Amino acid sequence: MPGIGPANFAALSERFGDPGAALAAGERALVETGIGAPLARAIAQADPRLADPDLAWLEAADDHHILTWADPGYPPQLREAAAPPPVLFVVGDPEWLLVPQLAIVGSRSPTPAGLTSATEFARELAAAGLTITSGLALGIDAAAHRGALEAGGATVAVTATGPDRVYPARHRELAHAIAAQGALVTEFPVGTGPRRGHFPRRNRLIGALSLGTLVVEAGRRSGALITARLAAEQGREVFAIPGSIHNPMARGCHRLIRQGAKLVETAADVLEELAPLFDAQNVAVPAAQGINRSSGSVPGPTKGEDPEYRILLEAMGFDPVGIDELVERTGLTVESVSSMLLILELEGRVAMAGDGRYYRLTDH
Repeated sequence: MPGIGPANFAALSERFGDPGAALAAGERALVETGIGAPLARAIAQADPRLADPDLAWLEAADDHHILTWADPGYPPQLREAAAPPPVLFVVGDPEWLLVPQLAIVGSRSPTPAGLTSATEFARELAAAGLTITSGLALGIDAAAHRGALEAGGATVAVTATGPDRVYPARHRELAHAIAAQGALVTEFPVGTGPRRGHFPRRNRLIGALSLGTLVVEAGRRSGALITARLAAEQGREVFAIPGSIHNPMARGCHRLIRQGAKLVETAADVLEELAPLFDAQNVAVPAAQGINRSSGSVPGPTKGEDPEYRILLEAMGFDPVGIDELVERTGLTVESVSSMLLILELEGRVAMAGDGRYYRLTDH
């Protein structure tokens, strides 16, 4: 029924016990619940065929699932949230909604360094045993999903459309990969397209499903900050990766840190903070496979041992800097610096900013 959100559904369930009783109650009894006369009239005149598209979708494929409040497979961490969605549509394996999850979110227009951070954190945390949850959006969300997939781990995408739609459309292949190695989940019925008001509801689900939310990069008005706030309101952990003071995409993270979010520099920082939550849920703490616990990162490339490469990296720092300035700082030739930067970029040690300057990605 149009107009039935989690709050109205909760009010009707509290009054009548189950949806069938509410549908049979009559308009006057429905109005008494406080849902409003127009919605009460629509429910009293409901056509059962409204559910036909959803039931047809359910029967169309083996990996299509519908979970209701009454289903034992409904995520318990979501059931405990305020006014949880009465129905979830899942493409993939719904059991991934029952295992420990970490949300990784951020800007739709991140820097190259932000994309690298999202991918590396997702890869390492997925390898450690966490399911990576995000929103299938451009930028940080997509990088987090891909990082988890690259690690052979699981990832969950919470969407703001019906289960038969992929938004943005360019992520169709990514959505198929997520369904094969995790799950796509939404509270919106078949045929629902992207609407502005649906994205905050999606963000709320991302935070509620996860033990914690990691914000990689976010501007001052990023939707990722909404996800983080909603996660905090539901008692979840909030983590943020700091960035350069010159990077506008780091300002949202810095604001979160000032407000009490945990500053993290490595995947190990996240795992250590989440360990008590695993213990409280009687779940084994994931073992970080291939992660250096002292640094929280994978071993660095061999070029980092070369003295000239060390000199160049130390002269570069983590803020963008031009080749001419690097030549001046290091005393190396333009040809040497250009060649070394190309190799370091291929090794994932540095990245080029949009203006042609370079900056470091890691500190190992």
